[in-house]
Amino acid sequence: MSKSLLEQLRQMTVVVADTGDIKAIEKVKPQDATTNPSLITAAAQMPEYQEIVDQTLLQAKKDAGAGASQAEIVTLAFDRLAVAFGLKILQIIPGRVSTEVDARLSFDTEATVTKARELIAQYKAAGVERDRVLIKIAATWEGIRAAEILENEGIHCNLTLLFGLHQAIACAEAGVTLISPFVGRILDWYKKDTGRDSYPSAEDPGVISVTTIYNYYKKFGHKTEVMGASFRNIGEITELAGCDLLTISPALLAELQATIGDLPRKLDPAKVTNLEIAKISVDKATFDKMHAADRMASDKLAEGIDGFTKALVSLEKLLAERLARLEGEVIASH
Repeated sequence: MSKSLLEQLRQMTVVVADTGDIKAIEKVKPQDATTNPSLITAAAQMPEYQEIVDQTLLQAKKDAGAGASQAEIVTLAFDRLAVAFGLKILQIIPGRVSTEVDARLSFDTEATVTKARELIAQYKAAGVERDRVLIKIAATWEGIRAAEILENEGIHCNLTLLFGLHQAIACAEAGVTLISPFVGRILDWYKKDTGRDSYPSAEDPGVISVTTIYNYYKKFGHKTEVMGASFRNIGEITELAGCDLLTISPALLAELQATIGDLPRKLDPAKVTNLEIAKISVDKATFDKMHAADRMASDKLAEGIDGFTKALVSLEKLLAERLARLEGEVIASH
């Protein structure tokens, strides 16, 4: 009896669930899980998570103290909600959860470090040690510098919105724990730029990008883990079988589970020793130069930060409306 693609993938790659939906995580039983503002916003609107949202808001209101503005309460509640979902997820999975720093801080090293320490302190207060949490930071030059400071303090980071080799090398040189190159978003950009409807999986620009990064890391002995993310189809996933980790949506995990067939390993440290790869050292000048020359990475990093920022604004609006309703309910009950 042949095994499913998912069963075979798990034998060579750590499978991570890309969702804030706790029920979906219970169903697929991944090793790790990642969340982001868009996923938290989606989960926060589901009826089954209203209790988590309400409790978080009421506690934030209480802790903010008398006289705190609605905006102050909502800001406090947002961070706590990300941690609240993280704590629920950690009760289900054996590994790590990724919790994201506010995308609006992506170009502020100091503010990113401060926010990351606050998130880790919240997890610690809830009894969760830092080795089970990855702080997600956008892979800007400033974000990478923040991650370097945090890693030196023993706070592990997941650098997200990663599209170019220059970002990946800078992360490895900074000693970052893990990077999340975005496969599907790279494909989206190339389809739009070239006018092509599709690419064969082996020629998918996102697959090629992650393969290049993986081979570079293994060739030069970088310890930073590569976690392919943002998939559009299972072909992208099967072409990256063997990658350190892959974070996959529940829908694509279900498709992999339902598909029977052979899954050959595509990425393998043993295969990189004979590859001719040039070593690059990335300082700020090199980073800026390579980033400016890479239209796709420039476009997608800016677009990704903008997208996560919009999701945060939506979530804050949602929380403000929910808080007003809760305050109305409290007043009505007195």
